[in-house]
Amino acid sequence: MEFETIIGLEVHAQMNTKTKMFCGCDNDAWGKEPNTVVCPVCMGHPGTLPVPNRAVIEKAIRSSRALKCTVNERSHFDRKNYFYPDLPAGYQISQYKFPLASNGMIKFSITDPKTNKSESAECRILRLHIENDAGKLTHRGNHSLCDYNRAGTPLMEIVTEPDLRSARAASAFADELRRILIAAGSSEADMFKGMMRFDASISLRPKGDTKLYPRIEIKNLNSFKALEKALTYQEKQLKKLWEEGKQPTGETTVGWIDDEERTQLLRDKESAADYRYFPEPDIPPLVFTQEYIASLTSDLAKLPSECKAELTAMGLTEAEATMLVDQPALRERFDAINAAIKDAKRSSSIVLTQMVGFLKQHDKTLNEAPPATTLVELALAMQKGTISTNTGKEVLEKMIQSGKSPSAIIKEEGLGQVSDDALLQKLVEEGIKLNPKAIESFKAGKTQALGAIVGWVMKQTKGQADAGKVQEILRKVIA
Repeated sequence: MEFETIIGLEVHAQMNTKTKMFCGCDNDAWGKEPNTVVCPVCMGHPGTLPVPNRAVIEKAIRSSRALKCTVNERSHFDRKNYFYPDLPAGYQISQYKFPLASNGMIKFSITDPKTNKSESAECRILRLHIENDAGKLTHRGNHSLCDYNRAGTPLMEIVTEPDLRSARAASAFADELRRILIAAGSSEADMFKGMMRFDASISLRPKGDTKLYPRIEIKNLNSFKALEKALTYQEKQLKKLWEEGKQPTGETTVGWIDDEERTQLLRDKESAADYRYFPEPDIPPLVFTQEYIASLTSDLAKLPSECKAELTAMGLTEAEATMLVDQPALRERFDAINAAIKDAKRSSSIVLTQMVGFLKQHDKTLNEAPPATTLVELALAMQKGTISTNTGKEVLEKMIQSGKSPSAIIKEEGLGQVSDDALLQKLVEEGIKLNPKAIESFKAGKTQALGAIVGWVMKQTKGQADAGKVQEILRKVIA
């Protein structure tokens, strides 16, 4: 029997506001001592009142529009009740039936790693709502330690429709979602710091069937690799059950054990009734006008997919476009060079191939890369013929090593390109005398034979001769 895989995601993204969701505590607890960035409000002390962070709501509205969602003119908060050690209040302030936004869409690309070919796909967004995060548990042997610094951190929960059909598609979707949230300015989405996490639901059904069967939910996946591996593993397990006639009869929740690359049963999946949702009594409903929503979203940047389409239309590969979209520092340098020399492929080569390569070679970070202004100076020097392309690579490496400008390096080391016609003519004539066999071969029809003479001239000038001009003079002399 042939099966179809059905996948939906719930994505939790921490928001990059200065303070937490409902209190004035610092929202950046990374690297700080445990339980030092807390207050009575985010610790859920009796008698405290939560006050919604305006910046959270505004950033969430911007993200909603970037995801093509409809921002609902009226929404409200609900209490979601569950009792975990990392949830100090015993409930989470979230949104349930009346979320901030709904009915969105993301278009993304799925790349086959074997062929490097991409196919377009899309996934509907069911809803986007905002809520406060819980703390963090660290398990050591038979003991668990709780750090409440993260408690109260503002989250966007983005829930998809079950539109994804493979583990690779889920990973590609999550990657594109991360780009959009960063572009909207609402989240750093730093995976290393746990700022973006996934709950993935997966089920199978016979090919051609339209029914949705009981799903398995995989909790708290914190990387694209873990997301893809966990879904791939669970898909294989489900196929085995179906083939043995033991398909799931109820929904269950599992956890991913990264070291062992397998899932482990946690519990039966909770239903909405288990959480006993009811309207948050301490926070009034959120009411927005269309004018207010428009004022927050009028300056939204282009979507990453739109930027990639522009770059590939310039002749760049999908991989090059992705690098530029994913790393604004690289895009800034590329744009500056391309604006100056009007050559996207050469601009990409300077930034993505040469500069990135030399940074890695010399164990330097992108923060230590030459600024856009000096890279433009270098690109123009090559375009004008002040230095050759090969010398340009040498100068760029020295720029990265020393931090000096290209003009200073060219002057100090005498790297300027030799383009004096009289000198090049003299060298060409001397090269012809020293390479008579090359001329004979050329006259016999082997046009590449002249490369020996061009190479000799380049060697005499230590690579600083204008190779194009050398070839031009050579052809005139032997004509």
